[in-house]
Amino acid sequence: MSDQNLEATFSEFEALFSHTDSLVRVVLSGRRRNMQTPNERIDIRPVALKDGIALQVSHSDGRQMTSKNYAPADAPFAQLIRAGFANILLEHTEGSLALRITKKGEPLVHRESAKREQDLSHDRTKSRLLDASDPYLVAIGISDAKGHVKPSKMDKYKQVEEFLRLLMPTLTAAISAGQIHQPSENNPLTIVDLGCGHAYLTFAAHQYLRSQGMAVKVIGIDVRTAARDRNNEIARQLGIDKTIEFRAEEIADTTIRNADISIALHACDTATDDAIAWTINSDAKLALIAPCCHHDIQAQMNEIPEPWSLITRNGIMKERLGDLLTDALRMQIMKLRGYRVEAIEFIGGEHTPRNLMIRAVKTGAIADQAETRKYEELIGLWKVKPVLASLLKPLD
Repeated sequence: MSDQNLEATFSEFEALFSHTDSLVRVVLSGRRRNMQTPNERIDIRPVALKDGIALQVSHSDGRQMTSKNYAPADAPFAQLIRAGFANILLEHTEGSLALRITKKGEPLVHRESAKREQDLSHDRTKSRLLDASDPYLVAIGISDAKGHVKPSKMDKYKQVEEFLRLLMPTLTAAISAGQIHQPSENNPLTIVDLGCGHAYLTFAAHQYLRSQGMAVKVIGIDVRTAARDRNNEIARQLGIDKTIEFRAEEIADTTIRNADISIALHACDTATDDAIAWTINSDAKLALIAPCCHHDIQAQMNEIPEPWSLITRNGIMKERLGDLLTDALRMQIMKLRGYRVEAIEFIGGEHTPRNLMIRAVKTGAIADQAETRKYEELIGLWKVKPVLASLLKPLD
């Protein structure tokens, strides 16, 4: 109902929220145009404590959840629903109320009747997204035959879980905002893992998203034919080869022309640029890319503008500055191509201590000339030419 008054809708939410005996959960996500939300996502649910029912408010910064309990009368719900979120979902024991605020500021409301149960448990332990005994974790070598994570693979297991904790809220927010289509079995989300290697991440993304009821088609790309054959055989043994497949191709020369989501985890050196270039050239709507080594820009840092020699005369500091320059230029190029881009913290891999991830969502927003000038000034100051810029299709 696009003509429904927004404040009247907020009042309806507040009335439902006040009934803690029937409240199941609330989720606030997405960001209204020209507004800044206090957090990327906020989850609210009732929990049973020794002193009675409390409302647990958890917020995500895109990486982890932080929770605080409030007495029902003190929960800042009225402020939060007016804090700039584009999507608000409230579930109660008799149904749900969902609100999406369009780019024009119009409220679109959906009501549903369905029985739900409250879960008042107060889980103080961090829940695991991946069951260590899942057959695919055993098949790809993270868990042993008894369903326990191998000690040597615990870091990889945590890294994959961390990636899924980043992927899910970003993906659901993009779908809610209309930046990615609502998936169905007839029109699933397509995900391409660029440089998938042993495919720990590829299989995990497929299995986890499918377990959440999200229809996906996942494709892993790696230059090694042995990796392709191994991974396709695992998919066949698991009976999931209709919705996941692997190809032995260079990222720059892959036969895949488009996808909704691109991922790349610690693709070495300019393979990261190949992955970003493929993302942009293929008009992928969401990208999660963790860069690895950055030799290209570092090798070009020969004419050092002063007083930066105070940093670059130290080899390890020059290398780190080169990393920052490389990724800052990559992100700015994506911004100039219509992506909303941010750098977030991520777990480093077994072969690299680097813990940065580039997260980008295609909004189609046209960057202003000031952003172009900043990019040109930076490459002019350092006299560098990012390889990524040479890999992109010309703008129309």
